[in-house]
This record gives sequence, structure tokens and C-alpha cells, in this order.
Amino acid sequence: MRAFFLRAILIGSLPVSFAGVVMMAQGNPEAAKIKNPVAATPESIDAGKQVFRRYCASCHGTTAEGGSGSDLIPAAPDLTDSEWKHGSTDGEIFVVVRDGVKGTGMKPFSKKMTTHQMWDVVNFLRSIGPKPSH
Repeated sequence: MRAFFLRAILIGSLPVSFAGVVMMAQGNPEAAKIKNPVAATPESIDAGKQVFRRYCASCHGTTAEGGSGSDLIPAAPDLTDSEWKHGSTDGEIFVVVRDGVKGTGMKPFSKKMTTHQMWDVVNFLRSIGPKPSH
């Protein structure tokens, strides 16, 4: 009888767990609609690199590969690989920088960076990270 209930609980939780994984992989559909108004020029990418070094490198590392030695739990992710749990479109990246990610060490930067600086960071990350999925 106990095994029956244990299986029922495990099987019953699978759709919820699977839905969470699918949602995580999809990122933020509303943010994905936001278009980047700042052209990815060499100047924007360089400016984004400078802003990244100032505000982001302490957690994500100077090369954006994560593992900077910070004590963040969960650890800051590698931004140069293809796994972006919160979406990899320009709009999704912008929203993560602007609003942060609840339940992680990623705090919002909307009060520390201008909107243009955040888009420059997006352009810098795009130059070293995954290509947009949309």
C-alpha cells in the first residue's frame, strides 16, 4: 500500500516538474518580444564590456564564464555557453539585467545602469555568448 501511494505521488508530480522544466527552457515569452533599440556596433559592444566589468564581472567573471569565486548560491552562470535558463533573446537578457532573477543572486540593475547601458551589455553578451534562439 505504501509503495502505491509513493508511486502515485511521484507520478502525479511529473507533469508539474516537466512543466517547470519546459517553462524554464522557454525563457520569458513577453520579454522575448522586446526588440533591442541599440545597434550592436563596435562602440556599443566595447561600452557594454566596460559596464559588464564594472557591475557583472564580480559574479560572472571577467570573461563571463561564471565561477568567479563568489559565494553565490546558485553560482552565477556561464554567459558564453548555449544554456540560458531565462532566455537568450536580446529582450530576455535585457529584462534579466533590468529586473534581476528572484531566488538567485542576480539582482536588478535598473537603478545602477541606464537603459542604454543595459542594452550595451546585451550587445556585449551577444558578441561573446549564444546567438538568439528566436
